[in-house]
Amino acid sequence: MEDKVLRKLFLGFIHIHVLHHAKEKPVFGSWMLEELREHGYNISSGTLYPIFHSMERDGLLIREDRKVEGKIRKYYSTTSKGNFILDEARVKAYELFKEIKN
Repeated sequence: MEDKVLRKLFLGFIHIHVLHHAKEKPVFGSWMLEELREHGYNISSGTLYPIFHSMERDGLLIREDRKVEGKIRKYYSTTSKGNFILDEARVKAYELFKEIKN
């Protein structure tokens, strides 16, 4: 039960994390999985790719397919809507952090 609740909560954090990095530079799945692992999020590609796809459907990310070492790699970058949502999320996250930090 607790794992389900934490997973649901952390999915929002993962979305924000994706937006943050996709704004800095285009990201791709295996890189993003490693980045998330460095921050304690142990998710699979089966979890990450549906997140990418839903964020793309919601207009937060745009995908660019690039050929890398003979294979197609999908890179994701933020859209203007994604940048706006990230800015809003930062404000809300900061307010929440100030309230719960003690």
